[in-house]
Amino acid sequence: MEPKELQFTTTEAQQYAECGQLEEWIHLYLNSAGRNPVMSQGLKQKQRYWVGPILVDVQRLRRCHGPETETDMEYKSPVELWEHRVNQFADMFSEGWDAPPPIVEVRGETLSVRDGNRRTAALQRAGIHKYWVIIWDNDNIDNIWRILNN
Repeated sequence: MEPKELQFTTTEAQQYAECGQLEEWIHLYLNSAGRNPVMSQGLKQKQRYWVGPILVDVQRLRRCHGPETETDMEYKSPVELWEHRVNQFADMFSEGWDAPPPIVEVRGETLSVRDGNRRTAALQRAGIHKYWVIIWDNDNIDNIWRILNN
């Protein structure tokens, strides 16, 4: 697929995946609309194993970014900014937004959201129980299927 006039939606990610170009879409997204070129560079450091977009239970996703102070969030965000964006996204989901799928890493027995933490919080706030995600594992694809089947 040619990267012109990309919309960075789940539908578009599915189309890239069907053509065997999911990883290409991920890097295009992270380096533009996703505004996360550092993550893109990190992902390119070694081979990753990818599945997705795949429909998962949103409650299984663990955020690494947020305003919570009583948890071990890796990345903190000011409450006001967080709430504004999450509420905005929740409204968009309620209106049928075809959002980019969160990008999730298998970490032990956890599906850790590495990109899309605000979208994940907004999905929960909007009462959406299942959503499309892209999952990667650093070692092998079997780890992804194992955790999805638990």
